[in-house]
Amino acid sequence: MPEAIPALKSMIGQLIASPSVSSINAAWDQSNRGVIELLSSWCESLGFRVEILPVGNCPGKYNMVASAGKGAQGLILSGHTDTVPFDHQHWRTDPLRLSERDNRLYGLGTSDMKAFFALVIEAVRELDLGSLQQPLVILATADEESSMCGAQSLVESGRQFGRHALIGEPTGLRPVRMHKGVSMETIRLHGRSGHSSNPALGVSALEGMYLVIGEILAWRQELQSRHHNPLFEVAVPTLNLGHIHGGDNPNRICGECELQIDLRPLPGMEIDELRVELASRLQRLPLQRDLKLELISPFQGIPAMETAADAQIVRATEALTGYPAGAAAFGTEAPFFSRMGTETVVLGPGDIAQAHQPDEYLGLERIPPMITLLQQLIRRFCL
Repeated sequence: MPEAIPALKSMIGQLIASPSVSSINAAWDQSNRGVIELLSSWCESLGFRVEILPVGNCPGKYNMVASAGKGAQGLILSGHTDTVPFDHQHWRTDPLRLSERDNRLYGLGTSDMKAFFALVIEAVRELDLGSLQQPLVILATADEESSMCGAQSLVESGRQFGRHALIGEPTGLRPVRMHKGVSMETIRLHGRSGHSSNPALGVSALEGMYLVIGEILAWRQELQSRHHNPLFEVAVPTLNLGHIHGGDNPNRICGECELQIDLRPLPGMEIDELRVELASRLQRLPLQRDLKLELISPFQGIPAMETAADAQIVRATEALTGYPAGAAAFGTEAPFFSRMGTETVVLGPGDIAQAHQPDEYLGLERIPPMITLLQQLIRRFCL
């Protein structure tokens, strides 16, 4: 047993203590290098071949690939190394210091999802890597919580890392084989401000946005009538009007107005096609002359994901957990794995209800079954 690898709780504590927030807000964004270096040192001590890969166009961001064995049908155990920002004042304890109480481990990333890496290391601690008949790969990515640039970088590399993958996102130890996509869109109307005493002195972007919102809500109703999947708790695509801002004072005609929406498509719905459809509908609106419409996609989006029900990784995780593979409303890196020719299941020990919350925790009772599951999957796909 390599001395360089700490005990399980110590590993989790060190991962939690290494800050790695990713955010589209540059003031909050951090490098994930510290987490990557910890994982790399532990994997090297176990005998894995380790690569630390800078993520292009994302300074300070890194992926790690730790591999052992050879072949094309191996197993990938993957997760992201970043966390969301946090409000320190809402935590009962320091979010960057692991604490234990009530049979729970508290800390930022315990559930979503740094602790998963420690469980993977624990699962392979005693494994003879020389006995592998198919490769075992541990992947650690950057920026899943914001830009997905880590997973996109792996796709762009053109490499294939394995045929079967498990992503340890929080699913309560139940396999997930499909999830909705995520698209965020910004609609801006540019009008002309003027004195409110005379409407002819300006062009109201806020009044124009009233027509835009009506059209978007009508579109939402049509999408939900056309698309339905009963495997999801919310069986239709959702569209949320998340943020609106316009104008600056009651006695000025609103010259600028911006609406931000969140769209969650079902598998089979393509984000690019939805963007074209939205643009076409809004461009046909009878907006007042001199109102300029601008559509912006602040990030590429996360495609919906669906792994076939008869995929080997799906059947294996169903058999080992005793649960049928289900569906989730949140997005993951799984669609990017699909682009690399990998069949993927999302399955981890945490709970999504704990993700992005103050006092995030992982129940101690989840740890032994997750380690056992990982070891069983390694035997199934690599030995």
